[in-house]
Formats: sequence, structure tokens, C-alpha cells
Amino acid sequence: MDPAGLLAAYEQMAVIRRTEKAAHDLFLQGLVKGTTHLAAGHEAIAVGASAALRPDDYVFATYRGHHHALARGANPQECLAELMSRATGLCRAKGGSMHLTKASTGMLGSYAIVGAHLPMAAGAAWSAKLRGTGQIAVAFFGDGATNIGAFHEALNLAAVWKLPVLFVCENNLYMEYTPIADVTAVPRPAADRAPAYGIPGEVVDGNDVVAVREAVARLAQRARAGDGPALLEAETYRHFGHSRADPATYRPAEEVERWLKHDPLDVARGRLAELGVPPETISEADERASAVVREAVEAAKSAPPPDPGQALTDVWADGGAAWRT
Repeated sequence: MDPAGLLAAYEQMAVIRRTEKAAHDLFLQGLVKGTTHLAAGHEAIAVGASAALRPDDYVFATYRGHHHALARGANPQECLAELMSRATGLCRAKGGSMHLTKASTGMLGSYAIVGAHLPMAAGAAWSAKLRGTGQIAVAFFGDGATNIGAFHEALNLAAVWKLPVLFVCENNLYMEYTPIADVTAVPRPAADRAPAYGIPGEVVDGNDVVAVREAVARLAQRARAGDGPALLEAETYRHFGHSRADPATYRPAEEVERWLKHDPLDVARGRLAELGVPPETISEADERASAVVREAVEAAKSAPPPDPGQALTDVWADGGAAWRT
């Protein structure tokens, strides 16, 4: 990334971090309906990957997917309004935190069933291959999904059919509350499984937005060239517990401290400084990000509740809900 590109990526990560903080605060105020799974600490993966993708590529995420929705074109106001069950929400209050979706920007959903979206991404990639569009599909998932059958099924079919799909594991060391290393036979739960399916498996620093962008760009180019799928394991760490009901006391204090010192925003700030970007320019980006999220919070708070009459719309692709056989 050149200085301008990296500064834009940093500002986007700052917006995502502040949106996550707003979601946390709004939850504590009783304004967020249902639980939330915050992705603070994962920002570099979403932003770096998105920077390497085409606007028409497909992205699938997990229930911890706020960062991917924002990186793929959703704005903080519509995301926070969705969390607060407002009519202006991204899915008009029908999805909530775990199902942020914006199909118009290629964000084809966040999925609460662990691993369920990996075969869907393979299907989207098959469609792109069949139509000859040059698009690729990217499935983001956690380390726990690597022990789910759908993970292996999706990798196998993607390899057999040489699909233009990229599987990106956000390895934050914990599958909910259990360390992934305690229940997995290989050290790298994602990358070490790739050779079994004859596909490339790489590991990248998931807290370095530049490293993520470079890795995704390379693997995306390979997929577009017809060389099939690849698996990227991005090492990262969540700043909060698994969900808002989890204080994360099971994590060793020294481990938390070590990872917090490798914060994605700090890594990006260091890279910007190396490129000669003045500190005041970085501060201005932070101020813009704060202003965007403050305005988003106020807009979401003042938005109207959803219309109950819209409850049965969008069940089918035509927008209706009439039963059919």
C-alpha cells in the first residue's frame, strides 16, 4: 500500500473499532437487542482483504461479522440501527448483530451456524465460474469452524471443481471459550489441513493490514486465473469475550497483554510513520472516524422502530411471503 492507501485503510479500521465500541456501550445501555459478538482486534483482516478484492466479489462472514459488513460497504449508522432494531437498519431490523447483510455490495451475509456458510461460498464461486465473470467468493470463519464437517466438505468440493474461492480463517486462538489448540491435532487448525485437499495453505499476521492485503491479492489473482481455491489462516486476537455475556476470564492475563500490544491499529500507525506520514495526519483520520461514529449513534437512536406490517416481506426473492409449492 502507498501512504494514501494505507491511511485510508487505517481510517476504515478506526471507524470499525469505534463502531464496535459504540455497539458495546449501546448494549450496556439496553439499546441493543439480543447479544453481540464483537470483532474488535480483527479489523485488519476485513479491511486488508476487502482492499484486495473487486467490488463485485462475494463475501461471507460469521456471526462475528460487523467488521466485514463495514469493510464491504455498509455504513456505521445502518449497522448500529440494525443492532438496535430500527427501521433504518441494514436488514430493516430483521437480522440483528449476527446476520448483517448487504447484497448490493457483495456482502452476502453473516451466519450464526458455525461453518454453514463455507459450502455457500463454494456455491457462489461455482456460479461465478459457470458464468465466466472472473468473480471470486471469500468465506471468513473462525478457528472453531475447522473442526466442523462443512469446512472439510467445502474444501474438498472446491478443490475437486477448482472453484475461485478463498477460505480465510480468523484464528483468534479460541473456539468460543475453549482454546483451539486443546482440541485440534495440528498446530495450524486451518493451514495444516489444506494439503489434505491439495490446495495452498498459508499463514499471515492477521493484525497487519498490509500483510493481509498482499496475501489476499496474491491468492485472489491465483483463483481468478483458474488455479482453484486456497486457504489463508490469519492469526489475530479478539479484544472482548466471545459474546457480550462472556467476560473472557479464561484467557491468561499475559496472553491478553501480549496481543493488545500488537493491536491492528497500532501496527498500521507504525507502518504509516515508517512511510513518513505526519502524526497530525493520523490524528485527523482518528478524529474523522470518531465524528462518523458519533453521528451514526445519534442517527440510529433517533430512527423509528420497524413497521410490523413489513414482518413477512423478504421471505422470498420477490419480496413476498405467500406460500408456494
